[in-house]
Amino acid sequence: MGADAYDSFAVDYDTENGVSLLNAYYERPAVLGMIGDAQGRHILDAGCGSGPLMAELIERGADVTGFDGSPAMIDLARRRLGDAATLGVHDFAEPLPYEDETFDDVVVSLVLHYLKDWDAPLAEICRVLKPGGRFIASVNHPFVRQFNDPQQDYFATKQYSEEYEFDGHPAVLTFWHRPLHEIVRAVVGSGLDLRVLDEPAPSPSTPIDVMPPRIASGERSAFLSFLFLSAQKPRMQYREGV
Repeated sequence: MGADAYDSFAVDYDTENGVSLLNAYYERPAVLGMIGDAQGRHILDAGCGSGPLMAELIERGADVTGFDGSPAMIDLARRRLGDAATLGVHDFAEPLPYEDETFDDVVVSLVLHYLKDWDAPLAEICRVLKPGGRFIASVNHPFVRQFNDPQQDYFATKQYSEEYEFDGHPAVLTFWHRPLHEIVRAVVGSGLDLRVLDEPAPSPSTPIDVMPPRIASGERSAFLSFLFLSAQKPRMQYREGV
């Protein structure tokens, strides 16, 4: 599924994104926690959607650039952010339209699982990061697919589709499952140093009425949904024999 497929339900997705457990109280707080102090940092939000993460980063003092493959999503982001961010429509499968070593951080929030090939996008992310810069991402946790459909081959990189409801309206999203070792291989193979793999709990600010029952009851502290990772571009590139 291309990012422009979001055009047909962009407004519904944006509405859902602002209040849902998975987005508003789980994924976005976790990503912001991994970013930490954003003051003065130049951050690229790759696959920015309608811009809710960028809005949070701008409030925290970041200089933010974002792109998305969906023109409708970028229109919504422009309405939300005005001139506070640099925005554009771009296909993540194509080379990034930025100079080498431009960004302190590149954030890829729930985007990479739409792509069959990670090698080229991750190489581009490494290129546009400054030395010491960070790549921070969230993706569908590969174990969830195995729980939902145990008959599938966990070790195969394979496309699949799922039905969703956004603000009361149905939609179908198509993803690429890849096993955990392939996620790690792609990140490390891009030249980035993997620093963190995390499976966090929902934000402490999550309203009790939107919590999964087993967490609201205190039986569990977290649930399995997304995998979060952080990697760093080396400050020095070592050459063989040097």
